[in-house]
Amino acid sequence: MLRTESLKRGITAAFVLFGVVLSLLVAMLAALAVEGIEVHLVDNRLTDVATWALPRRAAGLGTDLPAGVRFHLGDEIPPRLRGLAPGIADIELDGKGLQVLSGRSGGTPYVVVDYESDYEQVELVVYSMFGAFFVVFALLAASLGGYVGRRVVTPMGELAEAVTRGGAPLPLTERRDELGILARALDAHTSELRAFLDRERFFTGDVSHELRTPLTVIMGAAEILLQDQAQPALRAPSLRIYRAAQEATECVTVLLLLARAPGVDELEPVSVSEVARRETERHQAMVADKPVLLRCVGDAEVVVRAPRELCTSAIGNLVRNACQYTESGAVTVSLAPNRVIVEDTGPGLPDAVRQVLGQAERSAPSSGSAGTGLGLSLVTRICEYLGATFVHQQCAGGGSRFTITFPD
Repeated sequence: MLRTESLKRGITAAFVLFGVVLSLLVAMLAALAVEGIEVHLVDNRLTDVATWALPRRAAGLGTDLPAGVRFHLGDEIPPRLRGLAPGIADIELDGKGLQVLSGRSGGTPYVVVDYESDYEQVELVVYSMFGAFFVVFALLAASLGGYVGRRVVTPMGELAEAVTRGGAPLPLTERRDELGILARALDAHTSELRAFLDRERFFTGDVSHELRTPLTVIMGAAEILLQDQAQPALRAPSLRIYRAAQEATECVTVLLLLARAPGVDELEPVSVSEVARRETERHQAMVADKPVLLRCVGDAEVVVRAPRELCTSAIGNLVRNACQYTESGAVTVSLAPNRVIVEDTGPGLPDAVRQVLGQAERSAPSSGSAGTGLGLSLVTRICEYLGATFVHQQCAGGGSRFTITFPD
């Protein structure tokens, strides 16, 4: 079974992905802004202090600095702040984060220290807020995606369920959006299909009634002629008339069955093996005057749920064709687990027939349609109806092999 993809899940995932990408973009811009603010508020501040204090200390003047900011020159530098690389650095001292600007002026080292800056805490708060914003925005995106998904998918599910039930009219046809357009198109198409099916149902019923009655009359008349001992010359043509009418009746039955919905699971089991053996015996007369051996081999018991008439028509048609076009050799009906194989030593199928065999929408030319009159295309339709597979193989030494594989 193919995995079902949820449109609602896809819409929700798209919203979440959009929320995550947008949140990351905002977070990146915020990080750049925070770093820029740090450079402006902290780094530039320390640089300005150093620029202002150095000439005043060189001139022996006092340096009144803002609260929390200290300027140390030469030996005044605390031991733990000596030897720092030039530039601004963040240093942990006694459990407190410090921003330190280190440099040299005329070969004398100096440092500017901000003891009371709380910018690190501000950064932590800002990043925490953006982290919370990221989580909340992702959750909101998921909620919005789920809401939009429900608004879109739920009406579509209702529409699909209504189409499956065959209800009329379909819902959502009054909407003016795309769903309304879809619903109206489906409603119109469903109405057309329903009208077509009604016409087909009436047609098959009429055909059944109109054909069965004259066929029954013909068979009855042929039986009367067969029982007339006074005119023995009429026995052979009467028998032909009776068999032709009987085959036509079977053909009508098969076509009517194919016109209905399958529903094979509700049917009684049918022994296909018994049908194959019976058809083999029934067609022995076709090879009585030819050097052809018609036999049924194999002891596998093939049982399927299907109309017996369809199984009889499929196997009987293959056996009939093989017997009619095989002039010498053998026609073998083999029974295997879930399979019936009909193999002959005849001339094989023409290329045109092999090319179209198995395409139900194109009627394949029949290799001897003396049975039902519809040939291999009818066998193909019957197999599709029963959920079976129908395979043809050209034998190496000439002849054909037809395999019907029934579902387990």
